[in-house]
Amino acid sequence: MSKGLEDLIQRNREEFDDLEPSADLWGRIEKQLPPQFTEQPKRETKTFTLGFVLRVAATVIVVMGASFALYLHNNHKNGVDLAAINPEYAQQQVHYTSLIESKRTELKSIEKSDPELYKEFNSEISKMDSTYKQLKNELPASPNQEKVLLAMIRNLEIQTQVLNMQLQVIEQFNQIKKEQKNESKNI
Repeated sequence: MSKGLEDLIQRNREEFDDLEPSADLWGRIEKQLPPQFTEQPKRETKTFTLGFVLRVAATVIVVMGASFALYLHNNHKNGVDLAAINPEYAQQQVHYTSLIESKRTELKSIEKSDPELYKEFNSEISKMDSTYKQLKNELPASPNQEKVLLAMIRNLEIQTQVLNMQLQVIEQFNQIKKEQKNESKNI
């Protein structure tokens, strides 16, 4: 019997395939379901009124403005006009600061070739730089600002001298490497 049924389906396949359920079939099925399955819970859509959006925007602007004002106030409090203390010292401070930056850039060139040496040299300069920053933080509250400024300049002079010595050591080290390389080529 199952063989006969399969033959019947195979012979009449086209007739079975062209039949589709009617369009109102799902509607009739829904009518027969209990009410709990037919009702979809309605979701509440959240909408924001223009007034709410404007209040949030105003709050953000006020908070940002207050933060910016506080930032400017703190920067102004920490900033001391070095030229007002001593113009000559202020010029020296600018000169040494720019000199140190250029020397540090030169020193950074060995970071790839000899990272250990760079790390050691940089740690020494970092210690001195932290002392300089400490002096700079003390400057606004100091009763003798000229003395603190002079100590800052002295610190910058020492940093410059140390950087010069470090760069000389690197130059000598590179010279020795070059000579050894030339000697090995000659042999």
